Amino acid sequence: MSADGDRSVFALRPRRRRVTAVGSGDVLVAVPDGWRMPPIFGVGTWRRRGSGAVRAVAVGCGTVVVEARPGRSGVRLRAVGGSGDERARALEDASFALGLDIDLAAVARELAQHSLLRPLVRRAPWLAVPRRTARPFEAFQLAVCEQLIDSQRAAAIARALVRRFGTPGPLATGLRDAPPAARLAAAAPAEIAACGLAPARAQTLRQGAAVVVRAEAGADSGSAARARWHEQGQVGVLARLAAIPGVGPWTLAKTRLEGLGDADALPAADLAYLKLVGALGGLGRRASEEEVREFFAPFAPLRGFAATLLARAAWAGLLRPPVPAGALPLCQAG
Repeated sequence: MSADGDRSVFALRPRRRRVTAVGSGDVLVAVPDGWRMPPIFGVGTWRRRGSGAVRAVAVGCGTVVVEARPGRSGVRLRAVGGSGDERARALEDASFALGLDIDLAAVARELAQHSLLRPLVRRAPWLAVPRRTARPFEAFQLAVCEQLIDSQRAAAIARALVRRFGTPGPLATGLRDAPPAARLAAAAPAEIAACGLAPARAQTLRQGAAVVVRAEAGADSGSAARARWHEQGQVGVLARLAAIPGVGPWTLAKTRLEGLGDADALPAADLAYLKLVGALGGLGRRASEEEVREFFAPFAPLRGFAATLLARAAWAGLLRPPVPAGALPLCQAG
């Protein structure tokens, strides 16, 4: 999916995970070196449970509850509900969302070749792993929610969408999966706007959902949906989404990075990156979108990971010299 052709192969190549069956619906996944729980909370799907997390994952005709609990030996994933095949697919989707498929050691080695990133990736490699979603459409939906508003307001809208349109898990859990594309495609724009989206963005989300329903053609898991998107390539789902009013390069890059696992996808118009590159480049102003692309060009085929690492490191105060507070993430582009 990268604009740089074959270099995206590196970004999409999964690590060879060591997975040990623990019991019916339980597996133990050996985590990548430097892995930490990624930024998955706040948008209505994942909930904290002790040191771990739990969410509902819709697969097949049912919904499976997946719990992730980190430990010294790895991350123990437990799937409850559904058939054995549905539990296996739900575990695969949850593993993707948690970044357990990423070869973080290889990513760290690649990023450490750059002097700016070397101290950061050696200290906190997990900061390079962006938020990821169980299905590609979930990433598109979150990107539309985040267009041109602050992150807290966007998260509140995402949670409202999950409550109104999400697929419910077992009643005792109160969990809901992210809204499926088919449900949003069938909704009236006013129903979607009632969750807090501006009317124009509600229409954008509805039209995007209709595109995804046709493109995925009944794919009943996140892994199957990602396979359909990758098979169709640049002329497929992404091209049809790009034709929708309100869907620009930023929204598509966020979808590729968070929903398809393309580590080279760079949302260059993101306000956080415009401010960050302006500060790091000593420009005395916000950088332009083209200047952001030029700044991160040397980090291909991991531009999305490099940008994520720098922005999150700035937020955590790890950059030396520190980046001014005005360069920290505030809101998003369109």
